[in-house]
Amino acid sequence: MATYKKRGYKKPTKKEEDFLEPEVAYDGESTTEEVFNTLNESASRTEEWVASNQKYILGGIGAIVLVVLGYLGYQQFVVKPKALEADNEIFYAQQYFNEAVNSTAKDSLYNIALNGADGKYGLLDIIDNYSGTPAANLAHYSAGMAYLNTQKYDEAIKYLQDFKSDDIILNALAKGGIGDAFVQLGQDKDGLEYYEKAIAISENAFTTPKFLFKAGVVSLEAGDADKALKYFNRVKNEYSDSEEGRTIDIYIGKAETLKK
Repeated sequence: MATYKKRGYKKPTKKEEDFLEPEVAYDGESTTEEVFNTLNESASRTEEWVASNQKYILGGIGAIVLVVLGYLGYQQFVVKPKALEADNEIFYAQQYFNEAVNSTAKDSLYNIALNGADGKYGLLDIIDNYSGTPAANLAHYSAGMAYLNTQKYDEAIKYLQDFKSDDIILNALAKGGIGDAFVQLGQDKDGLEYYEKAIAISENAFTTPKFLFKAGVVSLEAGDADKALKYFNRVKNEYSDSEEGRTIDIYIGKAETLKK
C-alpha cells in the first residue's frame, strides 16, 4: 500500500533532533492533581495549627468581644447618662448667663453664672464635674464670655481657647472674644490674629462685619492705613446693611486721612 507523505514535511536531521525538546514521560499524576494535593497538605497544616492554638484564638476573640461590649456599655450606661445629667445641671447657670447679657447688673449675674448659688452648679462646676460632655464644652464658651465681660481677660482667653464647636457663629464669636481679650491686654498683634481667624471661619452678615470692623480699628490704631482700609472697604462693599456698615464711611475717612 502506498505511504502518504504530508506536503512540506521533512524529516529532521540528526543535528535538528538534538535541539528538539525531549518528550516528557507521563508519570500517572496530572498537574491538577498535584495542585489539589498541595492544597490539601496546606489545609491540613492550618487545621493542625488552629487545633493546637485554639485556646489562644478563642481567648483573643473573647477579649475583642469584651472590649466592644465594654465600649458600648460605657457609652450607654455612663456617657449618655452623664451627658444628660450635665444638660440638666447647666440650665441654671446658663439662665443666669443669658440674663447677664441683657442686664445692667452684669457683674453679679455673671458671677452667679460662673460660680452657682443656692446649691446649684455654676459654669465652672459643670466644667470640673462633667468634662467631655457637650454641656461642659458649652460651659467653656459661656465662662470665657463671662470673664471677658467682667474684665478678667486672661481667664477669658483660657476658657475660650478650650471651646470647640462646629457651629460657625459660636466658633467665630469665641475666636473674636479671644481677640477682644488680647486687645484689652495691649497685645494688639495677637488680637488682630484672632479677629482674622474669626473672619475666616464663615462669611455671614452677623460675625463677619463685626470682626472686619474690629480688625480695621486695630490696624488703624497701629498706623497701618492700608490694612485698615482693606477691612473697612469690605464692610462697606459687602456688608453695608450691617450695624458696622452704617458708620463705616467715617472710619474709611480716618484711614484715608492717615494715609495722606
